[in-house]
Amino acid sequence: MSTDTTGGPRTVAASKAPKSPDTNSPDGTSSTGSSSTATAAERRLLARLSLPERTFVLDALRAETVGGVLLLVAAVAALIWANTPLSDSYEAVREFHIGPSALGLDLSIQHWAADGLLAIFFFVAGIELKREMVAGELRDPKAAALPVVAALCGMIAPALVYVVVNTTGGGSLDGWAVPTATDIAFALAVLAVIGTSLPSALRAFLLTLAVVDDLFAILIIAVFFTSDLNFAALGGAAAGLALFWFLLRKGVRGWYVYVPLAVAIWGLMYNSGVHATIAGVAMGLMLRCSRREGEDHSPGEHIEHMVRPLSAGFAVPMFALFSAGVAVSGGAMRDVFTQPETLGVVLGLVVGKAVGIFGGTWLTARFTRAKLNEDLAWADLFAVATLAGIGFTVSLLIGELAFEGNAQLTDEVKAAVLTGSLIAALLATVLLKLRVRKYRAMVEAEERDEDMSGVPDIYEVDDPEHHRRLAAIYERKAAEHRRRAEEAGAARGSGDGPA
Repeated sequence: MSTDTTGGPRTVAASKAPKSPDTNSPDGTSSTGSSSTATAAERRLLARLSLPERTFVLDALRAETVGGVLLLVAAVAALIWANTPLSDSYEAVREFHIGPSALGLDLSIQHWAADGLLAIFFFVAGIELKREMVAGELRDPKAAALPVVAALCGMIAPALVYVVVNTTGGGSLDGWAVPTATDIAFALAVLAVIGTSLPSALRAFLLTLAVVDDLFAILIIAVFFTSDLNFAALGGAAAGLALFWFLLRKGVRGWYVYVPLAVAIWGLMYNSGVHATIAGVAMGLMLRCSRREGEDHSPGEHIEHMVRPLSAGFAVPMFALFSAGVAVSGGAMRDVFTQPETLGVVLGLVVGKAVGIFGGTWLTARFTRAKLNEDLAWADLFAVATLAGIGFTVSLLIGELAFEGNAQLTDEVKAAVLTGSLIAALLATVLLKLRVRKYRAMVEAEERDEDMSGVPDIYEVDDPEHHRRLAAIYERKAAEHRRRAEEAGAARGSGDGPA
């Protein structure tokens, strides 16, 4: 998430930042704009972001949106491919095996996409999580409480919905974790398609929520979907990770050192019985994401900038292409709403996610006596919570792991993930469109830069230079209008003007 609009490493222009106090105090209180009436003892939920954090969030979400559109295209392509006369070729390609069998890596294309390419995705997720913990919203326990509680409730509630549906309906409880994950890229793609721009506070909440969501999903995969352990391979993977960490701390550079080592760690992790994507997360968390004096960006940001295009532009779309291709028919869609396993997934994503995230946010406000940013309403939180019901990449992965060995049920659960995500997207679209005028006004206020300083005016209200620049601009405009008035008056006096 460290790219700017030109594709280069993200840097925050500290020299342009206003010298007034940060708009987000440590306790979450906004000190400028419409929230200026908040007292020092009053905490604000979803208060306006500080300027550096806003810059980072906007750059990060811009990159995620591009990846989300590619993900959406890949998913549609998979559905078309799997539901045409070419469906046999889809299965043939997906089940084609390649890789060295002597190393235990003779895998199908679908398996390579799920275990290999998604390790790149989780590597980037590990860097994002590390960055949030050392420089983002999660570094301050008070600020972290909201996204952590919201994400945790947003995973518990869908799991409970699934368990209740399958307990009463006599279904399998193996898929309880399927509806627990949020796909931030897909959610942002939906926002891009419907043309709705959220205020930066809501976008930051959605982003941080997804990062925490990824953390819990990683823990679920590691704890509940680990097969019989091969301790020799696991020890080798641990030794490789230790070497990876040691080289980083010694400042060793060069992709030719780390890429082969990363591949070896991944291979050992795969053969250990622990899901191979855990290797990607572990290596991502080891990178330093804090800046030192003289650095424009940290090593973690630099590596993320290089790897993210590979993750968003190739790895995740390829996973979607070979995982989202399920047969869609009237009977299949009917089964989605009649079988307990699939119905539990749909209701978990649509109902469980919305109720869990909204309820977790409301409870956080209730027990911490914090007030919602007065520019927002609880309806906005519910709309974002509904949008978080779009579960795709990790939900599909967990679905494959949960029902491994049952191809028919695996495909049915995938269809349920697609159906639930589509319903959540449609509901979120309706809810967000109801507030689109309010959002546009807030975004325009956040982006307005009348003094052309490169910093939004809303962050410079306490900066004397800001007002001097505005005064100079207005004086030039006033002088121009006086000149035009004099010219118009002279033309009218000479009879050249309109009668």
